[in-house]
Amino acid sequence: MLRSRLRQVLWAGCTALGVVGSALPLGADTARAVPPPTATASGRTDPAHTDVLFVGAHPDDESPLLATFGQWRERRGLSTGVVTLTRGEGGGNAVGTQEGAALGMIREDEERKAVRKAGIRNVFYLDEPDFWYTLSAPLTATVWNPAPQPPTDTLARLVRLIRATTPREVVVMDPRPFRQHGGHQEAARLAVEAFRIAGDPRAFPEQITREKYRAWKPSRLLAQNSGFQGPVGERCAGHRARDPHTGLPVIGVWTGITSRRGHGRTWALIERDATREYVTQGFATLPATVETPRRKLPCEWLTVLADSRAPQSPVTRDQPGLRPLYADFRAWARRMRMPWLANDAQPAYPATPSTSAPVPARAPVVDGRSGPGEYPGPVSRLTHWEGERCADQRDCSAEVRFSRWADDLYVLIRVTDDVQGYALDAATDCKRHWRTDAVEIGLDPRGNADDTSTTFKTGILPFTRGGRGPCAERDADNRQGPASSTAPGMAVASRVTDPYRGYEVEVRIPLAGLPAPVDPEHLAVNVLLYDSDTADRTGQTRLARSPFGSAQADPYVWGTLRLPGYLAPPDRPAQRARIPQEAARSADSPASVEQARRTGVPLAGGPRHAGRVG
Repeated sequence: MLRSRLRQVLWAGCTALGVVGSALPLGADTARAVPPPTATASGRTDPAHTDVLFVGAHPDDESPLLATFGQWRERRGLSTGVVTLTRGEGGGNAVGTQEGAALGMIREDEERKAVRKAGIRNVFYLDEPDFWYTLSAPLTATVWNPAPQPPTDTLARLVRLIRATTPREVVVMDPRPFRQHGGHQEAARLAVEAFRIAGDPRAFPEQITREKYRAWKPSRLLAQNSGFQGPVGERCAGHRARDPHTGLPVIGVWTGITSRRGHGRTWALIERDATREYVTQGFATLPATVETPRRKLPCEWLTVLADSRAPQSPVTRDQPGLRPLYADFRAWARRMRMPWLANDAQPAYPATPSTSAPVPARAPVVDGRSGPGEYPGPVSRLTHWEGERCADQRDCSAEVRFSRWADDLYVLIRVTDDVQGYALDAATDCKRHWRTDAVEIGLDPRGNADDTSTTFKTGILPFTRGGRGPCAERDADNRQGPASSTAPGMAVASRVTDPYRGYEVEVRIPLAGLPAPVDPEHLAVNVLLYDSDTADRTGQTRLARSPFGSAQADPYVWGTLRLPGYLAPPDRPAQRARIPQEAARSADSPASVEQARRTGVPLAGGPRHAGRVG
């Protein structure tokens, strides 16, 4: 079955959505942009200055724009620097078992190698923890600024970096909530606010009075707009385009331009070479060549959010009935005096599926198969969610049934699959289940979660290395780690066909172990299938019971699972989420330490002190 490797890049959360905005007014108290300090007193070029500053959340977030940054350097003489708020410690690892800080250091090395192919030398890390895939910017903000740290600590460090590097242009990610990683959203929010206030001497005044930075106002703010549907080919760069949400200008940079120093290679191919450096993220499996004919290569699109040379007044459309995450985004956009950013932010959510978990005649036996009378309820079929569609039912398909016995929920998932994926090691690598064949069950006990930190989610590998059977873990929820320690009483069994035609997974989940008391009329559930036909620890196809948007991370789309006859337990406070805080530190990175010494910009955007860096 043919599979699209390029979709793996998008699955990291960089979903294509247009970002919209407007030019910002320059008040009397705001420092206007002036030519950057190009030389020190000794006559050397300022090593800290960069013409363009990209702000992302993870290593590889800049990869869809490396062709643009490389062209700007080669053809316009513009240098680019990158700010990466985390080192991606919470991501997957397609080549090893490292996680946490150890993985973060590997990913820093990957990022530095990748961006050098576009002529980028400086990458500034803010040492924030990357915990897991969430759609919540508010949750991300609390993790990045935990007490007793000031809630503006990350913003202050980003403002300091703008003042230290004096960019003319700032490029941000998409801050909109739908199908967008919460880290991407929050990185963009912080960058937009830092763009607004870095030129105001009243913002973090100690950076000016004590650290001797100057207030600095970049002149233009751009945002990734990879979902813009513009023309392809050479003419796309000259296409006069407007964002469909607000009519703001969208500029295109054609990836088919041949690099002057690339030995006849296009910037699309150079960007592909760079992207393949992100080995831990599975991007080394991308083809080494770009198969699209040069005349059909696309542009990389950026929306002009603000331009001091061409102020604009977009129309604001107030969207009624916003759910909490979208209402929070609108409130932020209004605080930024950019209310139009929230235009059309919330999608039209479809009706969610509903089913029940009836009580069978006897308690199911967790043995990886459906015994007589164990699952009398209806069958729910999983449908395509992401990646290449299954060629037919034998290629990949799945169905799920539910039952309840006393205080336990039973789930039976039957999967048809034509090719067995990579078998991970149960002892050392029972995590990041989406890298191979796996199933995932998400439960929101009250049916009102805004993010998965208040839910129960388990990922289950139906087979592991050496024929050791299934293993289970919890991921991206109220608790994380091996099910043996994070889900007491949970039981898992699987049956894998021989010869391989698929598998069945059966699970018992104690309802008392969910983060809050279960509401039997509003318990929300999603069941997801991850299908891999390769041995490179990457997935290709995903199915879901409720497949809209980021189905694994958006409880708004999970369907209802009614529990007939279940007596709701006494109310109790919900368990407080335990979220990983481990982050790699710039002080432990030789490359970051060398960069700080060379540029004079302190490690992790920290304060500048006389006589030392970092």
